[in-house]
Amino acid sequence: MTNPEPDRLRELLDAVLDERHQSLDAMAGAAHTTRFHFARTVSARAGESPVAMRRRVMLERAAWQLRAGTPVIEAAVAAGYESAEGFSRAFARAFGHPPSVAAAAHWLPSPNGVHFHPPTSLWVHEQEVQVNPLVEQLIRHDVDDTAELIAFAATLDPAELVRVTRPGQIVLDGAGEEGSIADVLANLVYARLVWLAAFEGTVIPEEPERDLAVLAPLNAAVSARWLACVRDIERRGAWGDRFVDALCEPPESFVVSSVVAHVLTYSAHRRELARGMLVAHGLARNSGDPILWLRQQRGEG
Repeated sequence: MTNPEPDRLRELLDAVLDERHQSLDAMAGAAHTTRFHFARTVSARAGESPVAMRRRVMLERAAWQLRAGTPVIEAAVAAGYESAEGFSRAFARAFGHPPSVAAAAHWLPSPNGVHFHPPTSLWVHEQEVQVNPLVEQLIRHDVDDTAELIAFAATLDPAELVRVTRPGQIVLDGAGEEGSIADVLANLVYARLVWLAAFEGTVIPEEPERDLAVLAPLNAAVSARWLACVRDIERRGAWGDRFVDALCEPPESFVVSSVVAHVLTYSAHRRELARGMLVAHGLARNSGDPILWLRQQRGEG
């Protein structure tokens, strides 16, 4: 009787999540493979790059530690961050609030069901539904690129963000003018909020403030909800469903798939408007390229 073949995916996950493996090279070395092959294999089989998975699980562990009373700086170091500031920014992007606010739950959205389980274990949840790979990539790139634009804009003089440099600029009739950087970025986030309210049956929220310190964590929370919403549509096979907005005059019917396409279309337009406005302040014009984004997700660049 021969011994069963070891679970290769489990070996790869062990290499990703071992505390000693702080870099992609260290992970690949532990798995006895090349950096490129390791990143490609984990991404293909787990639906998440090794770097992204490690960062997410470490943040989940940090959230649990913080709830148990661990000081922020200790949780930051344990999660692999060199400073409390860098940790706080990453935590706020992931959970939608700073680490000083206790997380209601320590799990983050995951494409593979792998989560931190206290005190030192992993929990593999039933596989979450992943949307068609192209739709998944479009949505994840959209929310990540939005976060990067907001992060870059936050480094600028606040007065420059609200200065109207493109008077009369309108993206959608009824949405008002979007002549400043802050206007465009706020509407990027607000558009998802409005359609989430429609899908979830909640009250349409107030427009977000132009303060990027408020907008950044709001965007992180909204992005996680939006991705989960689209995955739920896929799980239910609800792309062809319709809902009627009785608040419209007259009431208007919307096909679910068209709403998602609408959000992606105008989000891409606003992201490029914002990028064009930020180029004057030093942002690379090709920073939103999906090719470069995917390479980074896979740890290839």
